[in-house]
Parts: sequence; structure tokens; C-alpha cells
Amino acid sequence: MSASPSGPGTSRTRSWWGWGYTDAHPDDAECVALGTLLPGTLARPLPVPRVADLKIGRPGVTPPTALAHLVTADPDARAAHAMGKAYRDVIRALRGRPGRIPDLVARPTDDREVADLLDWAGGQGVAVIPFGGGSSVVGGVEYRGDTHRAVLSLDLTAMDQVLEVDTVSRSARIRSGALGPVLEAQLRPHGLTLRHFPQSFEFSTLGGWLATRAGGHYATGRTHIDDFVQSLRVVTPAGSGTSWRLPASGAGPSPDRLFLGSEGALGVITEAWMRLQDRPRHKASASVAFADFGQALEAVRAIARSGLSPANCRLLDPGEALLSGASHDGSSVLVLGFESATSPVDGRLASALELARAHGGRGGRPAAEGDAPAGTAVSAWRSAFLRMPYLRDGLARMGAVVETFETAATWDRIPALIDAVRTEVGSAAFKATGNPATLNCRLTHVYPDGAAPYFTVAVAGRPGDEVRIWDDIKAAASDILHRHRATITHHHAVGRDHRPGYDLQRPDPFALALRAAKDALDPHRILNPGVLID
Repeated sequence: MSASPSGPGTSRTRSWWGWGYTDAHPDDAECVALGTLLPGTLARPLPVPRVADLKIGRPGVTPPTALAHLVTADPDARAAHAMGKAYRDVIRALRGRPGRIPDLVARPTDDREVADLLDWAGGQGVAVIPFGGGSSVVGGVEYRGDTHRAVLSLDLTAMDQVLEVDTVSRSARIRSGALGPVLEAQLRPHGLTLRHFPQSFEFSTLGGWLATRAGGHYATGRTHIDDFVQSLRVVTPAGSGTSWRLPASGAGPSPDRLFLGSEGALGVITEAWMRLQDRPRHKASASVAFADFGQALEAVRAIARSGLSPANCRLLDPGEALLSGASHDGSSVLVLGFESATSPVDGRLASALELARAHGGRGGRPAAEGDAPAGTAVSAWRSAFLRMPYLRDGLARMGAVVETFETAATWDRIPALIDAVRTEVGSAAFKATGNPATLNCRLTHVYPDGAAPYFTVAVAGRPGDEVRIWDDIKAAASDILHRHRATITHHHAVGRDHRPGYDLQRPDPFALALRAAKDALDPHRILNPGVLID
């Protein structure tokens, strides 16, 4: 009833319908307790869905004998590859309406097998959906439509090896199907780390991070996976290629940039040379409370421009701080963290705290060097951060509409943008449901010239109508982002859910070039149809 186990040496089972591991899901009693937080939710939770209750038909196509050993039509595997992990996906599974389930799931082990599968699919009119950990929250790994004869989910997690480590250049050649824990376990004996930790770290792959331009551990500086790429190898229906491995280059448009963020619509990223780091030995963290959110924004802007480069600089508004347990008095909370492989970081943390206090922050005594001790606001935020997707699924079982969206904008637009989202999305949620909504905001990444706000919306839905309600709320949110010239996504990718906003954001000549690239690299239009371009 699940995808394959995740992580080195683990026997825990992944959920086919919800986030993460099945043994970490809230039980019925916890779901009911969560429901009390949102008036109007169900009296008892929706049952956990079963693959056996889905209508999974026979595959619409049969692979050739030469590829049959790579492909399965097992119902459990097909269900686990039908969707990502967005709220829309979770509630559709709970309601027994998961959408188009792939006909087949393939697990190639090398580039040749990827190319052979693409050749066969192109000749048969079979849509191919590249699939890593399946953690997409924007409809990036499902098929929508009916123009293809069948759908093949191309699961790359069998290609999960670190192939080479160059300790002189401090980089490694890594296959794209490596899940976060698998990747780090293979780098650890070398004393090195990629240190890219998105919230989905346990359940997402290097290839997925690259294909979606994922944001990771660092709140400043090297915030996206792009910053760690030396070279990519990509297999397309038109052929395979590898970019030169270089520290930097000014030789024309970058070939890597064509495929970073392409979400499998132009080719399948099969391996990459990635820049690594020595594992950090010095860490320090602290939290600062603010009575005024506007002053907190000014403090974060000052820190982002200071050159101190905190690894963590997350600002939680009062609702987000309360939800995470970082504050219970209506304060906003700034979580700061510094790290280094070479020298103590206490001085940098102390300087950041001085800036925060100069803008109205209070408290913020640094913890002893190392990871934040239990019981602190920092540790409370960290625990809540990892637990939050599970709680979202528990609330979904109670009929709540609970989802997030994120963006980025320049500092001059940030205050008005946040105010507009709070007011207008809250109104849209009330209009769609008749119930008051909870709407929280945090800053996940900050830059000298702007920031990335991340919003959470929670409201009691109407039984059976949850998807339409979220779509209405999402449309209102997208309109606000467009009006404020804020990106449709900072680090969650475009997928299918963000396509309308992406189409408005990108320049027309670029769209023309992207379509030409699609025609050249994917002439049969089989790769992840509907993502980025039609």
C-alpha cells in the first residue's frame, strides 16, 4: 500500500496518499483534536484511503519484452505514483478521486535504460512523467488530460549512487535518483556534505531538486540548488548530453540553466556534479521576539544586508509563532542560526542580535554553541517545521482546507504584499466556505534586495467540495501575487497548479524560445505534458 521505503537502512513505509511515513501520521484521536482548532470541521475524520478501493484499470499499453523487467503494473506502485503531496492530492485521495493513475511504473538503473524507455514511449504515444521522491506540491508529477495513449511514471530512485568524489575540487558526481538521506550517507565518510535540506529532504531526490530549482537549508546566500551545480547530464528523446564541469564560465547561455527548473518537460536529469562543503563544526542559534511585525521586517532587512550571512533567518508572524510553539504572547519571532566548518560563529550571531535589538527585538540570548537545546523557541520551530505536513494531512482528514503558497518580491513591495494576502485571501476563504480562516506568514529566505514570504491558509471546508474551495482561494492568491509583481513561486516549482501565474510572469519571447526547445528535444511531446508549456 505504499511507495518503497526511504533512506539508508530504514524499514519504515512511505504513505501512498499522504506525507511521509505511515507510522508518523496523526491517529484518529489526534485528528479530532486538530479539528477543534478550526470551527466547522467534521465530527470524525475521513477514513485512511486504501489502494484496494481505487478503480485501477488494466494498463493501456504493454512494454516490449526487452523493457518488461524495468516496468510494473502493480496497483500499489501505480497508486503511489499517481500524484504528489499537495493538499489537492491528499484530499483527492481521501475522497477516492486521485485522477489519472499511471498505467505503468518504470525503474531504470542507468542512462541507457532511460533512453530506451523514452524511445519506446515516443513511438507508442505514451506520456512519461519523471518521478523522484514524489513530494511535488504543485501538480508536477501527475498526468492531466487524455491526449496520450497511456501514462508511464519514470521512477529514478534506483539510480541513487554517488559515483565519484573529488576531494581536491570538493565536488561529487551523483546520480539523480538519490534521496536526501541516501545522498548524505554516501558523502559522510568523506567528511563532506551537499547541505541542501528542503523540508522534503527525506522524501525528495537530487534530480527532483534540480528539476524544480528547489530551495534548501540556507536562508541567505546559496538558497537554491542552482548554486551548487557544476555540471548536468540529461537524457532527452533527441539524445543525451553532459555539460562541462567548471567552477564558472562566461561561454554563452548556460546549458545547465536550460534544464534547471525544467521539471522533466525537456529531458531527464540523470546525474550531476555538485559542489560540496566540509561538514560544519561550529553552530550557534538564538531567537528574538518582536511586538511589532513591521519592525521585525526592518530587522530582517538589516541583517540580510549586513554581510553576516546567517544560515537560518526565519521570521514567524504571531500566528506562525503560536502554531510552532515559538511564542505564546502574540509576538513575532525571528529564528537565527549560524554555522561554519572552520571557525566559531558566536561573534556573527552576536552582531545579528545587535541589529535585531536595534529594530525593537527583545531577548535573544545566544544558546551555547551547537544545536539549539530542547525547550527553546529555535528547537520548537524546528520540530514544528518537520511535523507540519503530517498535521496538514490530519486536518485534511477532518475536512479542513489547509495549504501553503510561497513567493518572493523586492523589499519595497513586501509589506503591502503581506497585508494584501492577509486581507484578500482571508476574504476569499470566507466567501468560499462561510467560515473564518487562519492565515499565517513566515519569511523563509531573505536577500539584500528582497524576501520570500511563505503563507499558510487553514479553513473549515464543505464535505466533498474541498478541491474547488482551494482552487478558488488559490486563484485569489495568484491574482494578488501578480498585482504586486511577486513571483508565482520562489522554490516550489511551477508544475500544473502554477501554470496560469507562470504564463503571466514570463516574457513572450522567452515563451517562444521554450516552445522551440520543447519541439527540438521532445518532438513527440511525451515528457511531463502540461508542465511549463502546452
